[in-house]
Amino acid sequence: MKKTAIVILNWNGQKLLEEFLPSVLRFSSEANIYVADNASSDTSVDFIKKTFPSVKIIQNTENFGFAKGYNQALRFVEEEYYALVNSDIEVTENWLTPIIELFDQEPETAILQPKILDYKNKQWFEYAGAGGGFIDQYAFPFCRGRIFQTLEKDNGQYNDTADIFWASGACFFIRKDVYRKLGGFDEDFFAHQEEIDLCWRAFNQGLKVKYCGKSTVYHVGGATLKETNPHKTFLNFRNSLWMMLKNLPRKRLFPVLFIRLSQDGLAGIKFVFEGKFAHTWAILRSHFSFYLNLFKFLNKRESNQYDNYYKIKSITYQYFVKKGKVFE
Repeated sequence: MKKTAIVILNWNGQKLLEEFLPSVLRFSSEANIYVADNASSDTSVDFIKKTFPSVKIIQNTENFGFAKGYNQALRFVEEEYYALVNSDIEVTENWLTPIIELFDQEPETAILQPKILDYKNKQWFEYAGAGGGFIDQYAFPFCRGRIFQTLEKDNGQYNDTADIFWASGACFFIRKDVYRKLGGFDEDFFAHQEEIDLCWRAFNQGLKVKYCGKSTVYHVGGATLKETNPHKTFLNFRNSLWMMLKNLPRKRLFPVLFIRLSQDGLAGIKFVFEGKFAHTWAILRSHFSFYLNLFKFLNKRESNQYDNYYKIKSITYQYFVKKGKVFE
């Protein structure tokens, strides 16, 4: 019996499935492959049935977004290891082997991420995950291989296996038992940063998140929601605040939130000067939503919040003041 399930979440993504599903089928003989469809209105489901009959289809009743979409679908997936893979991911030969070996050899490792390179420029790391994720003292996410908009070329510098803080949702491996113990993704997030929240909750449970540089995938990025879309700005700013409210240690909670809210304000002013008024409004809406849901998310806080969640104090200071453009 195969112990790994590859689950691809789809919403009106037939073109992406046509392009990328063949590589998954070709290089993933060790796994069962599922497509979890978020009530697509295109012909995705019929296309899969006709073209890839070995792929198992789970049909959600509506477009639940990333978080609830996976939560709903994974209720029906019983393999030991989950591989949650974006529909715009191209996998490579033997990409699963080192991941499965790590899970088998290290029972304390709960979550894993492969090396994620840019599909359009394959010698460079890709924005969403790169060589494994971290957050700074103020919960700004960054990666080995990507800090803000600066991407590194892949010169083998991250071919290692390393402890990280968060794994990218673009290609996210997790043990089934851990996923269910943690209650899956937070469905209030809908999309964006729910994987960081899940990894943070795993960290607060004393579980390990790791990066495996022996496994490589290529990611298009922005295929479903472009970086320039104000709704993406709204989700990222709102979900970041919710994530901190849930997971920050008690003594850091309100000082860090105050600093982040202030920095969000500066970002909004910057967008005004750049003429990106829709993004400024998106930040304001994210703050309104944060305050409206303040007590709801305070009630989601768990008993354990560890203080050593960050690797550096301020990635913004390192990047913009010290001009540190690469991971150190």
